[in-house]
Amino acid sequence: MTLSPAAYGIVSALPATENPAADFSDTPLWLSLIKAVLIFVYLLVSTLIVIWFERRIIGRMQQRPGPNRNGPFGLLQTLADGLKSMLKEDIAPANAEKVIYRAAAILMATVAFVSFSIIPIGGTVSLLGHVTPLQLTDVPVAVLLVLAVASVGVYGVVLAGWSSGSTYPLLGGLRSTAQVISYEIAMGLSLVAVFLYSGSMSTSQIVASQRSLWYILPAFFSFAVYVITMVGETNRLPFDLAEGEGEIVGGFHTEYSSMTFAMFYLGEYINMFTVSALATTMFLGGPAAPPLISMIGDGMFAGGWWGLLWFTLKMWLFMWFFVWLRGTLPRVRYDQFMRFGWKFLIPITLAWVVAVAFIRGAQLGFLGDDSVTIAGQAFNRATLILISVVAVLALVVTWVWGDRVDARRAAAETAPPEEIDPFADGYPVPPLPGQRLREPAPADRVLAGPAAGRGTTVRGTASDPTAPSTTDGIAGKEETHG
Repeated sequence: MTLSPAAYGIVSALPATENPAADFSDTPLWLSLIKAVLIFVYLLVSTLIVIWFERRIIGRMQQRPGPNRNGPFGLLQTLADGLKSMLKEDIAPANAEKVIYRAAAILMATVAFVSFSIIPIGGTVSLLGHVTPLQLTDVPVAVLLVLAVASVGVYGVVLAGWSSGSTYPLLGGLRSTAQVISYEIAMGLSLVAVFLYSGSMSTSQIVASQRSLWYILPAFFSFAVYVITMVGETNRLPFDLAEGEGEIVGGFHTEYSSMTFAMFYLGEYINMFTVSALATTMFLGGPAAPPLISMIGDGMFAGGWWGLLWFTLKMWLFMWFFVWLRGTLPRVRYDQFMRFGWKFLIPITLAWVVAVAFIRGAQLGFLGDDSVTIAGQAFNRATLILISVVAVLALVVTWVWGDRVDARRAAAETAPPEEIDPFADGYPVPPLPGQRLREPAPADRVLAGPAAGRGTTVRGTASDPTAPSTTDGIAGKEETHG
């Protein structure tokens, strides 16, 4: 079977990016082990700092000082908390499945580190006499590896909830299962647009393809969806429904204490760094320098060890976003969160992926090579038409959706009546502001005495004066027994 000339043209238009761009040919095994230890230390130190950072920032938001005793500015408070967790007695419930109970905490803490192994945190540097990228490893499907490891981490939550032998942790584990399954679908779909633009799932290739333009601009909607789903994936406020203190005490780790609880705490923050690092890699150019800084000195601040600085700053922007959300928004309701994921995020992300596929195909010339010159720049005609159609459809959908929401809200907000009968439903109801009480009818009189009971009505009610009274029935019973 041979390809036609047209097919050869289509194949040549596609970027040949199946293999990773990172070169590990000069990286021996012992150097990879050293890099693994450095990444482990980098994440541990970042976790210690972010816990202090979060407590200080939320303290300022809530007009309280936060940790300020141990060390300068309270910097050693997190270390003191860790030492306290190690010295506390580890108590396990009597009904717990002991092996799975311990293994769940270990799984939650260790799996989170695996995803960071394929994240490029810097450029190519000279380290101990070898030229190596600041990345542990890379594979052609590296992003799928991150999603797979994130799915495995959920088992730690589910097993912790089940093995505790208690009702509240079980509910927290079930909540987390439904939540992660729901939002991993939307997260995976949000990354498809990046795959289409870069032509690869390798993290080093995705970073290399963003040299001229970060994907936060062409894939802006995917970025917004990913930010929502990463908060849901990490069980952070306002989506920490698996740990809802108001309904299920503490969720899946209610029965944990000492270092086993600290492992869940560590795993949560490492997951935050992982999803933030993935967002930096997929949408913000990874370790690439910001556009203006990359122009200084012919790119003298754009490569090598400088990439580690830019990557860290971008990642900490997302960490600040996590902290800001926690100190600002209340927890959402569980059914509303599930409805938002299944009925809104997944369908609209599917539609966005289809639109990006057509736009990317037009850019590669699959829909024609005609171009239009605008302000001295040549643009593909089919691409401009598709972008216009997508924009119009988005405006129409937003308009129709807004009208339906307004109509539903107007139907729910019916004006209350001006006059009410406080005893219409059989029990007293106070009036709302602006309402007046209906005056009782003459037949509505209340007996005051032991024979009538405690305020029983003699004849009827204001709404139906002819109805038989309760007292008549009581009197009839008394006469029969007499």
